[in-house]
Amino acid sequence: MADLSAFPITTRWPARHPDRLQLYSLPTPNGVKISIMLEETGLPYEAHLIEIGKNETWTPEFLSLNPNGKIPAILDPDGPGGRPLALFESGAILVYLAEKTGSFLPSEPAARYETLQWVFFQMAAIGPMFGQLGFFHKFAGRDYEDKRPRDRYVAESKRLLGVLETRLSDRDWIMGDAYTIADIATLGWVRALVGFYGAGDLVDYAALKAVPAWLERGLARPAVQRGLEIPARG
Repeated sequence: MADLSAFPITTRWPARHPDRLQLYSLPTPNGVKISIMLEETGLPYEAHLIEIGKNETWTPEFLSLNPNGKIPAILDPDGPGGRPLALFESGAILVYLAEKTGSFLPSEPAARYETLQWVFFQMAAIGPMFGQLGFFHKFAGRDYEDKRPRDRYVAESKRLLGVLETRLSDRDWIMGDAYTIADIATLGWVRALVGFYGAGDLVDYAALKAVPAWLERGLARPAVQRGLEIPARG
């Protein structure tokens, strides 16, 4: 049996199954990337709900795993060389899980790097911009009299959706016929933009064709449906 006692996070969120990969997360657009990936790959794992509304990511135990204080994070008892590996940043975790399982990331070098560029596109652009739009539209930002910040993120989010629309105009998935971690990284953010954030009208989502069809295909996958609800909220 794996010994995870060297990792302080396990004192606050004990591992009932220490031989399984430990997921510390919440079903947010970033968090569901990893739960969807784990469901898609079939890797045995144990999910721990991290309540960001209760500032649990800023506890010493969580910060010992991710000093940036963000979900998701993982602890794999069977990391490289058979040694435990702690990892944070959803993009890095997706790449790690893809390489660990040989799934959802092409092995051919050119296709691999092309896939990674779309993962980084989500990490660097779609996630931050959609998140800021969500803040200024749905949360405290909506009370700001100055609407220039919101309008800035509306314009940039529309532009990014246009990039995605063009990419998907002649293909089912971001990489063509193959569903990859590029899709897994992006699905939750587009879903949140038009669903949770309610910003579909702001970004003219209804005028798009390829992106909504791609989102519908992704949400129809059983592993995606399961992953969107993991960890279960208390």
